[in-house]
Amino acid sequence: MTAEWIRFVAAAGLCLLGLAFEVMAVFGVNRFGRALNRMHAAAMGDTLGILFMLLGLMVIRGFSMDSLKLFLVVAFFWTASPVSGHMISRLEAMTDEELGELTVIRKGRKAGKDGAEGAGKEIESRKGSDENEVI
Repeated sequence: MTAEWIRFVAAAGLCLLGLAFEVMAVFGVNRFGRALNRMHAAAMGDTLGILFMLLGLMVIRGFSMDSLKLFLVVAFFWTASPVSGHMISRLEAMTDEELGELTVIRKGRKAGKDGAEGAGKEIESRKGSDENEVI
């Protein structure tokens, strides 16, 4: 009887931890303004929230075929979620015009007040529209 209560408390704790990650992901998705930041918040809820929820269900069921199925669901989520997140982030990076704006600081030499050349910095704002150029 005591072992069943310990197992129930452990499973409830894991499910509550998973629920906490899911709630934080919802607030993160609603709070952040940029698509890539929202994706990061959603990915945390997707991977950690579902992991802890399904671990809690595995603890409740014990070692059985149901636990094996839940483990396979976790394995599928942990392989599919990063791949889909990467593909969505690449799409966002290719279509968002403001995402490619970078500030480039180039070190160069320019004339000082007395005519002597001194080390200076040239700052320019560039747009990363050229896909072949690495900045």
